[in-house]
Amino acid sequence: MQFLCKEYQDGNPRVRSLVTETRIHLVPSLNPDGYELAREAGSELGNWALGHWTEEGYDLFENFPDLASPLWAAEERKLVPHRFPSHHIPIPQHYLEEDATVAVETRAVMAWMEKNPFVLGANLQGGEKLVSYPFDTARPPSETPAAPRPPDDYEDENPEVHETPDHAIFRWLAISYASAHLTMTETFRGGCHTQDMTDSMGIVQGAKWHPRAGSMNDFSYLHTNCLELSVYLGCDKFPHESELQQEWENNKESLLTFMEQVHRGIKGLVTDQQGEPIANATIVVGGIKHNVKTASGGDYWRILNPGEYRVSARAEGYNPSVKTCSVFYDIGATQCNFVLSRSNWKRIREIMAMNGNRPIRRIVPGRPMTPRERLRLRQRL
Repeated sequence: MQFLCKEYQDGNPRVRSLVTETRIHLVPSLNPDGYELAREAGSELGNWALGHWTEEGYDLFENFPDLASPLWAAEERKLVPHRFPSHHIPIPQHYLEEDATVAVETRAVMAWMEKNPFVLGANLQGGEKLVSYPFDTARPPSETPAAPRPPDDYEDENPEVHETPDHAIFRWLAISYASAHLTMTETFRGGCHTQDMTDSMGIVQGAKWHPRAGSMNDFSYLHTNCLELSVYLGCDKFPHESELQQEWENNKESLLTFMEQVHRGIKGLVTDQQGEPIANATIVVGGIKHNVKTASGGDYWRILNPGEYRVSARAEGYNPSVKTCSVFYDIGATQCNFVLSRSNWKRIREIMAMNGNRPIRRIVPGRPMTPRERLRLRQRL
């Protein structure tokens, strides 16, 4: 925070561009009560572990709604996407009850996510030196007969690991951080406490490394538009004050590079023919089964890897619009706006409902009506 403010005032063009063109939200501590406990105990002999939980005893990183498990259960029953959505999954009702076992900090963060249309996020942690990306939840073995497995490779070593539709994008984001870090990719030294789990890249899918349900990363991805990753800044969970300057130097370039990735992909406005913004319109990218929605001002952002994409915008009561949008390697999202025309489907559904949602038989001139047709006509009139 100090760096951004100072460099902005000093006229650093990179920081000025970042601050001017990006809404940056910073949370100094998600668990201030736990931090106070750890700080009082000090960093020696693993006393930092006291700060892992909140004052009420919750592990915040596993306290969010588990939306991945019901999604996969619905996929097993062939309910996705017609009966169960694969994105913007609603929070289960039992989780919203007042007596639910949910930390006050978790409720606050969820309300914050609902209020702001976040696009990219990172939760900063310690004790390891890598970047972890979704899914964090391990998928249970399928109950249906599985097809023959392909030969093992990096992505298929663990049958319980399930990739997100944005797997390639998550890997790009993770690599953008790890590759800019001064030591994160020096995995020839091994991991911090065990063997290297990142295949010498400094990045790993959460379910492959440390599977857990109810993580902030999975919740952000399945409930909001936000792509969230976990960044483990360094091996020491609670470094001494004398070590903080070097830790900052290790991560400074990575933090800047990661924030700049929010400007990679496409962005734009969805409006009607009168120029009025359309909120909650759905942006669909061909080949990626995970959609985003427009904010209250009709604006949207979609992080994508370089390439050419077939993109469509859809909204209730409007005809969809489709166009091709190209994403380039240079930082700077491609503008992709949509203008939707109103459709008559709303009126058609009303007429269908009046007819009991049965097909309306076309009356042919010159052909006498049957008694049933006369009755239905009188009822409609």
